[in-house]
Amino acid sequence: MIQRRQTLWLLLTAVSVFLSFFFPFASGKAVVQARETFKQIKADSDFILLITNGLSLLLSIFIIFLYKNRPLQMRLCLVGILISAVIGFLFIRQMNLLIQGTPALFSVLPFLALAGYVLAFRDIRKDERLVKSLEKLR
Repeated sequence: MIQRRQTLWLLLTAVSVFLSFFFPFASGKAVVQARETFKQIKADSDFILLITNGLSLLLSIFIIFLYKNRPLQMRLCLVGILISAVIGFLFIRQMNLLIQGTPALFSVLPFLALAGYVLAFRDIRKDERLVKSLEKLR
């Protein structure tokens, strides 16, 4: 299980989503009740971001343990890709709500998670093709 490349990509995805709870995506000034305040946008700064990031984290960990059911693993990776794209959109939308928003160094984390899902999907598909080709030889 751990020796498979897709497992490593899914672990990378889980770690990057987990780190997005602690490190900011962007920071800047925001207007809160007619006052300018300094705000950092993290995965827990908005309820929808919190839910989607939590779902993505649980999904990436769950997919790792489905190594015997590759078709389901591929479908769930596609769901993970969709969720990661939504997370990226939500982060950018939250950053645009700031007055002087600047991306942080860790703004690559949501896109790293998206890349992890895509690379895991690619490797799972390769494994599935290999198994199907070996079944033809029997």
